[in-house]
Amino acid sequence: MQWTLVIPLKPLARAKSRLAATAGDGLRPGLALAFAQDTVAAVAACAAVRDVVVVTDDTLAGRELAALGARIVPDAPGEGLNAALRHGTAAVRAGRPEVAVAALNADLPALRPLELARVLDGAAQFPRAFLPDAAGIGTTLLAAAAGTELRPVFGTASRARHAASGAVELALDGVDSVRQDVDTGEDLRAALALGVGPRTAAAAARLLIAD
Repeated sequence: MQWTLVIPLKPLARAKSRLAATAGDGLRPGLALAFAQDTVAAVAACAAVRDVVVVTDDTLAGRELAALGARIVPDAPGEGLNAALRHGTAAVRAGRPEVAVAALNADLPALRPLELARVLDGAAQFPRAFLPDAAGIGTTLLAAAAGTELRPVFGTASRARHAASGAVELALDGVDSVRQDVDTGEDLRAALALGVGPRTAAAAARLLIAD
């Protein structure tokens, strides 16, 4: 099965606010962009992925991610993460109604294409499926097969919310890179330990120099 991945991204000036204590407001937007760039690059290199759509109103991020092969869809609703995902999915399915779609976080800088393929292959066995994050509270990926609505309920305790919505939780080992999102300094250290993409590595090096 070939998937279209939909990745939402806030304007960089507002992204990753919980990293301010680690990166400061000066470096934080650059880190958020680096996370998204490494995420999109890994997605584009995944054999199970047909294409990737990024929902964002950020001009810089849109330009940089389009250069990596992403289709940019403006966040017309402007009403948060779940509305952006519904809008992005509708834009995809307006032209290809039967495509399988998966929502993916934009902050997975350690993402490995082979691990993502394993997760998508597992998701293909169910109408809707999701992968919990490394903390076991949130969600990093939500998948919907062809003909099935995505019905995202990201936000606080989204692991429990997606399970309650009827999506199947994927219990997979060896896919840490797909689970390790980055919201805090501790998360960033965990991602660096896994091995991040080149843009995040460079941004993190600047952070260390600044410290």
